[in-house]
Amino acid sequence: MKKNYKLSAKQIRCYGAYLREQERADSTVQKYLHDLAALLAYLRGRALTKAVLLEWKGDLAGRYAPASVNTMLAAVNGFLRFMGWGELTVRFLKIQKALFCDERRELTRADYVRLVNTARRKRKERLSLVLQTICATGIRVSELREITAEAVASGRAEIANKGKRRSIFLSEKLCRLLKSYLKRNGITAGPVFVTRSGRPLDRSNIWRDMKVLCKSAGVKPDKVFPHNLRHLFARTFYTQEKDLSRLADILGHTSVNTTRIYTAESGLIHARQMERMLPLLTEEELETCFRCFAVFGENMDRLSGSRKATKGDAK
Repeated sequence: MKKNYKLSAKQIRCYGAYLREQERADSTVQKYLHDLAALLAYLRGRALTKAVLLEWKGDLAGRYAPASVNTMLAAVNGFLRFMGWGELTVRFLKIQKALFCDERRELTRADYVRLVNTARRKRKERLSLVLQTICATGIRVSELREITAEAVASGRAEIANKGKRRSIFLSEKLCRLLKSYLKRNGITAGPVFVTRSGRPLDRSNIWRDMKVLCKSAGVKPDKVFPHNLRHLFARTFYTQEKDLSRLADILGHTSVNTTRIYTAESGLIHARQMERMLPLLTEEELETCFRCFAVFGENMDRLSGSRKATKGDAK
């Protein structure tokens, strides 16, 4: 007999409290609660059944990218297991592993330099240093608050995220830039990058400022968002070091499979590599090859005939 389950806002709040007890990152908790609230709105009072969830999954698939759909399904499946409704969980969409990234959406080093220089020219020192700090360390934008005056003084930041801790070293050049900024702004302790009210910058502050900057820098808006700076760091590190395991540790990834996504080469580089493979031949080159093979065949026939004649004489 099929059971009818009802989803409520109270249940969602209880799940949020559970996630926080499990020390899940605030950004993860907020994302999961947002996705569950979206499901609640979709139900419009209907019972929660496997059929309805599959209907919702299909609706999401028609509106979002597969990777985005799967993050929403992960949020819902986690909630269903928490409630003891595991029989309602749905499968993720199958995603073909991309051989290369879409360079139209990937930030290049040239794009990054234009953004930093434009920020400096417009006297947006804080934004310029935010861009350089993320790109020089590979940290998540949510981890920027861990770049403190104390971390700059020691040359190392202690990052706590997703239940894990890791140490990030700050280069001497970056420390010099940040020390000068701290001194000019009278910051002696706590986060380096704060708002006028003294609160740490968050994702929305940085995202908004970057979007305004991209127009002046001549960089396509689709390329300009904080996480792409982290991708640029990962690709640069891997190109130089070719050490995927170490890069995963620096980025705070549990699995190197996640790190591989960050180091995917562009389609242009992939195309160049394919061009260096066994080349295709023109008609003239093919004709030359055929003539060579024909001559080779004739020579082999003559050699074979000569050997037979020699054997006959020997008898």
